Amino acid sequence: MRQWELVSTGVFRFYSAVEAFDLAMVDTERVKAICVAHAGLEGPLLPILHAVQRAFGCVPREAVPVIAHELNLTRAEVYGVVTFYHDFREVPAGRRVIKICRAEACQAMGGVALGVAVLKHFGVNWKETSADGAVTIEPVYCLGLCSVAPAVLVDGEPHGRVEAAHLIALAGHKP
Repeated sequence: MRQWELVSTGVFRFYSAVEAFDLAMVDTERVKAICVAHAGLEGPLLPILHAVQRAFGCVPREAVPVIAHELNLTRAEVYGVVTFYHDFREVPAGRRVIKICRAEACQAMGGVALGVAVLKHFGVNWKETSADGAVTIEPVYCLGLCSVAPAVLVDGEPHGRVEAAHLIALAGHKP
């Protein structure tokens, strides 16, 4: 299935893999404006990527050549940075983002079972968004909350000693 369509010159509409919701309108002129606004910074690529993600909910692939051109970089250099940092995404996340710690301490304290139960409940794999667009589940490799394992972040808020039913409730779903 196609994940985007050209709406007008320089404007793309993106869709989730399951077409559960309209993801974003990408206006290349807006991307250029973001680049210009950050051009005076030393090392402007990361601030530009963060600003693009704030504006569109992601860093869509169609923004990469625009950013590369504005910064006189190759598309590969920009795309390499986008894909290297885990917090940049190519499609917007669900309304809630759950990050489950996969480090050893959390695994030893039930993190594996927690991950399996939550993924099964939402019908997704790691780094996927539920069909209704409600939740994105992501692995993270240490939150520094080992003493309260298993630990998670729900929309950036840390939670410790989490059980599956509690995490599902935090996401706003009934177990």
